[in-house]
Amino acid sequence: MQLNEDEAGPYQAIPQPGASWQPEGHPVTQPHEYERGGTAKLLTLFRPATGQIRAKGVLSVTNAVLHPWLTEELSAMLATIEKAHPREELPPEAERPLSAQWKTWLWPHESAEGLPPLRIILVLDNLAGHLSSNLVLWFFEHGVMPLYTPVGGSWLNMAESVQRIIVPRALAGQHPKSAQEVIDWLEQTVDGWNKKPTPFVWNGKRRRRRERARLRRLGGSGASIVNGYVIEN
Repeated sequence: MQLNEDEAGPYQAIPQPGASWQPEGHPVTQPHEYERGGTAKLLTLFRPATGQIRAKGVLSVTNAVLHPWLTEELSAMLATIEKAHPREELPPEAERPLSAQWKTWLWPHESAEGLPPLRIILVLDNLAGHLSSNLVLWFFEHGVMPLYTPVGGSWLNMAESVQRIIVPRALAGQHPKSAQEVIDWLEQTVDGWNKKPTPFVWNGKRRRRRERARLRRLGGSGASIVNGYVIEN
């Protein structure tokens, strides 16, 4: 199983930019007082293959907040995997797919001796809190392989991609009055997403929608593009 983890935010409890629906002749107005109602962040654990999101709104993301939440969520997912595929029924390490072998990810730096079967590949940012020795040891003791995105390459973490969908849906054009309201709206939007999630797959529905939109921008002619490439005159 491949998962992506990230912490989105901070998001301030102030008027948020974005479109909003208003009666004709009554444009949206903002309060003249500039008051900050606090900030919030969104802890996100995303599974691209299914589109499912596990998330929690928080006021801060210290190790004391992040680590317990992350290990609790991973433990729940590991329990589900163990129930579906008990450890005693797994083939030997050398007979498992290459992506499910420790040596694929550790070689030639470390030995997999004494490690449990590899269950989860976890993509996360290269932040100090993610490199904590206690957290990394927990990963390996429970069959989780952390893969850290390089500095300047956080876009490789697809948790950030889904956050860019969730956050505007929750906050764009709105005026939360408190950090708790920001948290509530973010978590409610995640709940709505999970009722009908979109898997992030190659050549999936989202890519096909982008291609259709691109075709419309080119004039709607089927002769405008061939296999995704513009026909030059």
